[in-house]
Amino acid sequence: MMTLPVIQPNAKPEGLNALGQPRKPNWLRVKLPVGKEYTKVRSIVDEYKLHTICESGNCPNMGECWGAGTATFMILGNVCTRSCSFCAVATGRPNEYDVDEPRRVAEAIQLMGVKHAVITSVNRDELKDRGAAIWHETVKQVKLLSPTTTIETLIPDVKGTWDALITMISPGQEVVSHNMETVKELYRRVRPQAKYERSLEQIRRTKEYGKRTKTGIMLGLGETREQVYQAMDDLAANGCDILTLGQYLQPTKLHIEVAEFIHPDLFEHYRVEGLRRGIKYVESGPLVRSSYHAERHVNV
Repeated sequence: MMTLPVIQPNAKPEGLNALGQPRKPNWLRVKLPVGKEYTKVRSIVDEYKLHTICESGNCPNMGECWGAGTATFMILGNVCTRSCSFCAVATGRPNEYDVDEPRRVAEAIQLMGVKHAVITSVNRDELKDRGAAIWHETVKQVKLLSPTTTIETLIPDVKGTWDALITMISPGQEVVSHNMETVKELYRRVRPQAKYERSLEQIRRTKEYGKRTKTGIMLGLGETREQVYQAMDDLAANGCDILTLGQYLQPTKLHIEVAEFIHPDLFEHYRVEGLRRGIKYVESGPLVRSSYHAERHVNV
């Protein structure tokens, strides 16, 4: 049996905030976004009428990332066909996608002068190709205008449409990410329209195509340590190179509640354990999100 290190207990809620949510421990406090670079990114995003997961997903690192001149662009609109219980992105019937969006994203990335770009999207289950054509053209346009910029694409679940997957991952991005989001036992509650095994297969097929693979898992949803270890083993067995682990934060009262706040010591334990179980690189901490420090993951 594994001997666990001495780890500080997880935080107990200290009352509720105005939304009726447990108050966050001090290690989850972040600064408000300010500064010239933040203002510059804000201006470019608005000018080019782009969506960012930073805003739509209420990311706690938006101030830090935008202040460094980077942002994670969200293509194919800002309305998702899925209704995951953790996600702040709007759910509904999306409008037809904008065929000019790849050009605008590419020009914005060129204007920002970013060295590493992250691109993600909502789920577009109503489209036969799951939005793969726009994905392909966006990466192609970014590489055309910014040939030295490396790219990570955080792609959605293609629901087993494997031809669409190849279209999405073939235009030249360096890292392909697809988030598991949680452990197998919580999928029905957290990702009711997704399948744990199908997402594992998507990662495996991406690795077999020859891409550097990445995924992310949220903690604090009620998972056990043994379930986290099993997810790590499953990911290693299916060719996942990079794993991010971060604290789940409830975006509104309508979303699934935080079960516990994971102590930074336990996040560090999970980082070491993931490496021990065969994952090449693990980014683990309370404020870690899928695209946090993504530039580090290009050469793993």
